[in-house]
Amino acid sequence: MAVAKLHMACNLITSTLLNYQNLARSSQLILPTLYNHHSNSLNILPSITTSRRRRISTVYNAVKAEESLQNKTTPVASSKLVLVIGASGGVGQLVVASLLNRNIKSRLLVRDPEKATTLFGEQDEDKLQVFKGDIRNPEDLDPSIFEGVTHVICCTGTTAFPSKRWDGDNTPERVDCDGARNLISALPPSLKRVVLVSSVGVTKFNELPWSIMNLCGVLKYKKMGEDCLIKSGLPYTIIRPGRLTDGPYTSYDLNTLLKATAGERRAVVISQGDKLVGEVSRLVVAEACLQALDIECTQGQIYEINSVKGEGPESNKDKWEELFRAATAKS
Repeated sequence: MAVAKLHMACNLITSTLLNYQNLARSSQLILPTLYNHHSNSLNILPSITTSRRRRISTVYNAVKAEESLQNKTTPVASSKLVLVIGASGGVGQLVVASLLNRNIKSRLLVRDPEKATTLFGEQDEDKLQVFKGDIRNPEDLDPSIFEGVTHVICCTGTTAFPSKRWDGDNTPERVDCDGARNLISALPPSLKRVVLVSSVGVTKFNELPWSIMNLCGVLKYKKMGEDCLIKSGLPYTIIRPGRLTDGPYTSYDLNTLLKATAGERRAVVISQGDKLVGEVSRLVVAEACLQALDIECTQGQIYEINSVKGEGPESNKDKWEELFRAATAKS
């Protein structure tokens, strides 16, 4: 009975989207974008299958191959210690792979350390540390987790609509609101930057067409998570991606995907004011998070980000800084 109701709800949503014909052309184009937003996964629909996860060796090798193709050299070891939350997700895997490839020491807070080992392999503790914990549970956030941490990247999330990923109380409210609040409350004031991955549309969740995306509250709860960070007094940058594309959840061969992405959707569009709609490569989102750690002008700022066909900034700090500054100047 519950499954039948979910199917009925999805059919209603689909019907609403397809019949919303009087929107301006740009708005019509984003309706399917909204429907498939975040992880590209509505598992309650029989026509959509869950993509197989790839081992991080594939991700790591793909990132290395990609940067090699871009004629990049591996930077010297960094003095940072970056805590990554959501490391097993689509964006999180790419964040960790890039940190490892750049010799930036990382610490992961994960629910399942064995899964992290499967994803990221056995790594020297000087490069990668794994702590067990769940940000939904305040008691899991022991102060030892944050000792020595200089920067934090939080890219947690779940599906916008009921799916298998909601099992175990993994709902938008528990992840995007409660989890974010618990994490932010536990963070030390000595941090140099906290980067939070959120979503476009969070300030418009009561307006069409965003209200369709927000039927189960995902945008509302993400905004509540943002507000907790803003009010915390910590130095922050919030990244609001459009519909996430590419990456571990949308390809069976990530190595091939990343090579194809380099010449297709690497040009970056950054805006402020929650006016941007469209799509963005997970690889671009991961890079934006890493760049925001060190670019001073991004502190205390919120950015919406898309990627389009064309040449992008890749991992060039100066080019990313120009993009961030230009977005701030236009707002």
